[in-house]
Formats: sequence, C-alpha cells, structure tokens
Amino acid sequence: MKDFVITTDSNSDLLEDYIKDKEIGIIPHYYDLEGVTYGDEVNLTPKEFYDKMRGGIMPTTMASNPEVIRRTFQGYVDRDLDILHISFSSALSGGCSNVMTGGIEICEENPGAKIIVLDTLNASMGEGMLVMKAVELKEEGKTIDEIAEWIETHKLEYCVRFVVDDLGHLQRGGRISKTTAFVGSMINVKPILYLNNEGQLVPLDKARGRKKSLTAICDNMMNSMGKFKEEKDIVCIAHGDDLEDAMYLADLIKERLPHKTIIMNTISPSIGAHSGPGAIGLCFRGEKR
Repeated sequence: MKDFVITTDSNSDLLEDYIKDKEIGIIPHYYDLEGVTYGDEVNLTPKEFYDKMRGGIMPTTMASNPEVIRRTFQGYVDRDLDILHISFSSALSGGCSNVMTGGIEICEENPGAKIIVLDTLNASMGEGMLVMKAVELKEEGKTIDEIAEWIETHKLEYCVRFVVDDLGHLQRGGRISKTTAFVGSMINVKPILYLNNEGQLVPLDKARGRKKSLTAICDNMMNSMGKFKEEKDIVCIAHGDDLEDAMYLADLIKERLPHKTIIMNTISPSIGAHSGPGAIGLCFRGEKR
C-alpha cells in the first residue's frame, strides 16, 4: 500500500511548529495590500498585517492559485505519494473547487495517482482540528480511505464560534448589512457568528460589550458540546492579534473545562482581512454546530 501525505491550506491556522513537525503540505491563500500580493514566498507577520488594517489599509483576498496547486500535488505524486487534502469551506472561498479541479487534472495525467479532497465546511482552527485528527488517525495506522471516511462522517461535529471587534469589516465583506453594522457599532453590540452545516458564517446571537461576547461564546460552547464535554481533547482559540482577550477566553474555558488542552494561534490574513483586528474564534468538538 502506498504511503500518503496530508495537505491543507493556509486558512487552517495550524501552528507553524506543528506543520513542520508533522510535514503537512500547505496550499496558500492570498491577500493584497497596497498593490502587493502576499501569501506564498512573501508574507507579513500577523502584527504587521493587523497594524496595517488598524491604520485604515483594507486588504483584498484571493483563493488558492491553480498553478501552485498543480505544482504542489505533482511534487508529491512524483515521490509516489497519495494525497489527502483537507480544505477550507467551499461556501466561503473558491479554493476548495480549485483544489478539486487540480487534483482531478493531476490524476488524469498520472495514472495510479490518488488524490482525495475533503470539503470540511469549516474554517480557521475548526478546519485545523480536522487536519490534526487526520494526522492522529494516520499515526494510528489508518489508511487514507479510512481517514477520509472518518472525516466525512464526523466533520459537522467540529464547531466554530466567532466574535469581531469592528462590525465594519463584516459589512465590507457582505456578512452583515451596512445599517446593522452602523447601529451595532453605535450601541456596542458584538455579533456572535458560527459556521453552519453548509459551511457558511452566519449570525447566532449577540452581546453588548466585548467581555460579555466572549463569555457568551464560552457559554454557547458548553451548551453545544454534549457528550464531548468530558473528553480529554483540545479546544482552539484563534485571534486577530489580540492575545489579551484570547487569554481572557482561555481562562474562562480553563475554569469550566480544566481537563481540555487549549491551543491558540493568530487568524491568518486571508481570513483576518474579513474578520478584522481583534476577532476571536473559538473552535471545539460538539454534538451540533
């Protein structure tokens, strides 16, 4: 049986050390600031990126590049490796479609190659948690097909709750109306969003004030975990260059779920371009999204 590699995209927000240690292949998503395209060879640090947004420079984003996808996949096929690609939600980006098309083309050109592309219907560290589970299953000796089947069966158990600091970025990205953004900002309302079963980022609730919104997503997580509440697994926090509030949320989680391991990372620029500085994502395994 051929060996296989696990790949994903930069929107999975996996820690750099984990990517290197587990040899995860990364397909970049891109962002543009002041006419410069970043995301592949050239990148900004998270602080540089979010500071530019704080200064009023608004980025645009682009999905994965078909040529980069083909080159990456061909490199693995040339090493006689099959590929399991775990993708950002198809409802939020054309990247999943690009990867699927690239995988089909490479397999047509290379008889015997096997490339499985899975649409997680997820984002950020919710997507990343599925990558980590795939790695865990591979290390247990599961085959590429067994892992793919497990993820397809269980992917809707991986949940994301999201709060943002500035409603204007969501409005600019078409997530909420201009009127909602204006009124919400005036009365300090913080919307709570989640990724639904179709992989769309949609409103779930709202809270007045930053700290109350973080408490609210923690409360919602507790209500959504169900049978997974007692599992000694991980909870992930992704933040838009706001370590202080991410730590505040981590402390709330530790008080309620001391047996969970908390993993924290910065939200990648291609997501952060839409969520903005100060966004906080809470990712966990639950009985329902």
